Amino acid sequence: MFRLPSLTKSRTLWFALCGVALGVPAFLGWQHFYPVQVAAGWSFKVYLDDIPSVSAMVIDQRGSLFVSQELSNGRGSVFKVPPSGIRQDVMVKLSKPDGLALFRGGIAISQEVGKTPVLAWREGQTEPLFMGNSIEGLASDGHNLFAVEDVKHGGRLLKYDPDNKETTALRDDLEQGEGIAVCPDGTLFYTEKKKGWVKKLLPGHDDAIVIRGLHDPSFLMCGSNGLWITEDLTHGARLLLLDTAGVTRTVLSHLRAPQTIIATTHGGFFVAEQGRGRILELAHFSDEKR
Repeated sequence: MFRLPSLTKSRTLWFALCGVALGVPAFLGWQHFYPVQVAAGWSFKVYLDDIPSVSAMVIDQRGSLFVSQELSNGRGSVFKVPPSGIRQDVMVKLSKPDGLALFRGGIAISQEVGKTPVLAWREGQTEPLFMGNSIEGLASDGHNLFAVEDVKHGGRLLKYDPDNKETTALRDDLEQGEGIAVCPDGTLFYTEKKKGWVKKLLPGHDDAIVIRGLHDPSFLMCGSNGLWITEDLTHGARLLLLDTAGVTRTVLSHLRAPQTIIATTHGGFFVAEQGRGRILELAHFSDEKR
């Protein structure tokens, strides 16, 4: 026979339900406002703020910082910040511009939406280079341009040769490829976001998994420290460094949707934190003393 719970049990149940009701918003608020944490030996500061949907960055030979804002439906844009510090619009009316790379004296720009061309911008002039399907990451080895498509199934890793204007699919059937990086020695790495891994491109088709078990690995950068990796999570994301000894270190944690990381002209790094609409400047203590 069904019986109503006693008064004591009813109160216990009521307080438990209230705790759950209050706990969920509190937990979400904690995630939202919990500050970025930095590893020992590193420091960071806010370099630029108030940049909605900040995504990709590059620094050209003149020291100008180019930044993309990954807004959809023709609301996206790319602006630059020259050494003078005054922002200037470079391109507007883009749709999800999510990748930038230095290319042939200018910059290449991808748009992560449908079948859209990768664009080349140089001194105010723009031209289409090649078509892709929701291309996100871009990288260059100084001559060729590499791109990866962010689609759930059937994504491709592409190489564009500017001499003959041919595009070659180096890999296909990727799942949400996002990041791509070319090291100074020509080694190429790429991510598959939902598989949680980073792969190294090898001859043939048996690429090596260099790190797995990540949470939505996104953008990559290869430098003298090793391979940098961001995790594209709304809350609790990390900036990781796979160093030259093969050890993975967490340099920043509790980020909100970090995107690209690039090296600065003075030995530090810029990290685009999309979830907070800002660019962070990261430095190692030994570099700060220079």
